[in-house]
Amino acid sequence: EDDIMKIFLYVISGVAGGVIGGMGMGGGTLLIPLLTVLCGLSQHYAQSVNLIVFVPMSIVAIIIHAKNGLINKSCLYVSIPAAAVGILASVLVKDIKSDLLGILFGCFLVALGVYQLASSITDIVKKSKIEKNRK
Repeated sequence: EDDIMKIFLYVISGVAGGVIGGMGMGGGTLLIPLLTVLCGLSQHYAQSVNLIVFVPMSIVAIIIHAKNGLINKSCLYVSIPAAAVGILASVLVKDIKSDLLGILFGCFLVALGVYQLASSITDIVKKSKIEKNRK
């Protein structure tokens, strides 16, 4: 019974991460907390699972975006350095304690949330100024 519940939690976590990732929001921002909090995995293990899951999702996304003509040469200027730094960070992070890694990831999520909130507020203010100037 415990094994069935664990499998169920893993499946739910995977589906939630896949849906969010498929929407372009970054499935890891949901998948990693679900795997650590809900499933009880260590931060290192959860981030490893996220990196493994990211590979097929990104391949599918690249194929879809290429078919829609949304990829050009400038993507290489972003994707190559991002992949190189991602690999380097993956190698370096293995020596960080799991608790500290969890705190760092939490700080990242808070910073991301603050940034997105500030961006939304800025967009609303800009739109209201544009509409005010039209009148």
